[in-house]
Amino acid sequence: MKKSYFIIALLGLINTGCTNNGVAQEKLSPPRTFIEVDNERFETILGTYCWSSKGQSECVDKAGPIELLEGSEPIEVSPGESVNFIMEYEPKPNKIHVLQISNNEESEVKVSNHHLTAPTQKGIYYYSYGAWWMDEKKESISTGDANYAFAIEVK
Repeated sequence: MKKSYFIIALLGLINTGCTNNGVAQEKLSPPRTFIEVDNERFETILGTYCWSSKGQSECVDKAGPIELLEGSEPIEVSPGESVNFIMEYEPKPNKIHVLQISNNEESEVKVSNHHLTAPTQKGIYYYSYGAWWMDEKKESISTGDANYAFAIEVK
């Protein structure tokens, strides 16, 4: 009889040790980011990032946008079409930078009101969307940053 109580207690301890007591483990990575073109949403690919949450931090270094997007189809857009950035996360990043890569040339792209305008020339364009969550009190300190990659094809 005592042996069965011991086994039941041991199994209970093992089971308790293998759970998180109903507490959801927060994912230690930046929020997902999408682009929206003509009311259709497309997921971006998460690149290099540093992220902190609940006392834990993680930095991951990944390849550039062209390498990250290898084998994926670019999103078809019309010349001059609006490309919107969607991030369902609060707080929103308070610093962004968008880099366009085409024909081995890089150029900074102006982003206004969370959108950019697609080029007017036909071709495939790769983008790196960098987002920073800068500390409100200490300007030079980032509380998190992430780079997202996507590609468009102007038809």
